[in-house]
Amino acid sequence: MKRNIDLLHEPILPALTRLALPIMATSLVQMAYNLTDMAWIGRVGVGAVSAVGSASMFTWFSQGVSNLAKMGGQVKVAHALGQGDRKGASEYAQGAFQIGILFALIFGFLTITCRKGLIGFFNMKNPEIIRNAELYLMITCGLILFSFLNVIFTGVLTASGDSRTPFLSNVIGLVINMILDPVLIFGLGPLPPMGVAGAAFATVGAQAVVTAVFLFSIRRDTILFDKVKILRPTSMVHMKQILRIGFPAAVQSMIYSGISMVLTRLVAGFGDTAIAVQRVGSQIESVSWMTADGFAAAINSFVGQNFGAKQWDRVKKGYIKAARIMFLWGMFSTGLLIFAAEPIFRIFIYETNVVADGIIYLQVLGVSQMFMCEEILTTGALSGLGKTMQASVISIILTSARIPMALLFVMTPLGLSGIWWAITLSSVLKGIVYMIYFMAIMRKMPETA
Repeated sequence: MKRNIDLLHEPILPALTRLALPIMATSLVQMAYNLTDMAWIGRVGVGAVSAVGSASMFTWFSQGVSNLAKMGGQVKVAHALGQGDRKGASEYAQGAFQIGILFALIFGFLTITCRKGLIGFFNMKNPEIIRNAELYLMITCGLILFSFLNVIFTGVLTASGDSRTPFLSNVIGLVINMILDPVLIFGLGPLPPMGVAGAAFATVGAQAVVTAVFLFSIRRDTILFDKVKILRPTSMVHMKQILRIGFPAAVQSMIYSGISMVLTRLVAGFGDTAIAVQRVGSQIESVSWMTADGFAAAINSFVGQNFGAKQWDRVKKGYIKAARIMFLWGMFSTGLLIFAAEPIFRIFIYETNVVADGIIYLQVLGVSQMFMCEEILTTGALSGLGKTMQASVISIILTSARIPMALLFVMTPLGLSGIWWAITLSSVLKGIVYMIYFMAIMRKMPETA
């Protein structure tokens, strides 16, 4: 079966859908990693959920670091392939992996050596939760290399029109994670129960398997990887292009996660269980935003290749069709979070007081789902055009507004839910601004190539 989709010549909607569906499924599989961990950790107790939730903020932060190599590599590979330059595409892919490996090693070292200060930022009170959080952080971030490699593999393969390989690789990883989670968390036979550490090892083990599957899958590739040599120096011209495109997206992602850490510290002021509410609620909400992120990766590659080929009409039509699909998905997600909040939240946590706060979280965040989906999609389209700086400026400014809004809202009768409303209102505003900006860009594009 042909794995690479012709994004330059195939009918737009079928090509975009064929590329997007495996990416969206991959995103759902990645989400299932987190939900599987959370379902099993939830059985250990709210304290364990709080520990994993706080430490996971830094694995989220690491995605911003990996995004520099992933986004820069994906966009430039797509542009090169659109121009018919396979050699250049391979050079960009090679540079992306080299940057990713270097940053993964540095990030892992820093998180291990600075773990006490990093977890201490959240100002949690329970010594056992703090100890478990530090342990989870050391394992997952200390071995973050596999996660970085998987992200870059996914971006580069998607840029070449192959979204099937990342999907299959991640499905295999999910199966491994589902097997390892209960075994390592609760023990089996001679294996002792490891609790939070078991969840961390299960996640890293699954990620390592995904990396191995990627390496096995690309061994006969003749489009990109047959010319990629990790130990061979990459030209500075290509490296600079990767960094130029990837840096704004990386900064945006790191600032975004940094803002979320500040909000998590505000949440911690309402007790350690409030962190559990945020952790579980955000994982449930990821059904929406990770699916949108998968579709954004597809539109990124589609726009990138057609931009490189100067096929402006396909860029415009592709974005419009994708925006309509995301509108429908966003509305579905809104209905799901608002009207099915209680039964969904009870899957992960059973304590009545925690569930009550969790319902509020899901219902408030449900209001913004359609706008958030359009925001994520448009960010992917802008990145495909190489406009990562513009996308980052919009996101940083409007996401930063969450902190003063949250500080203001928590002093009202809204209390803890005021933080959730700050997130929702900023997401609504970002979705509107992003779409208006991209529409303005499209109006300036030529009618034909």
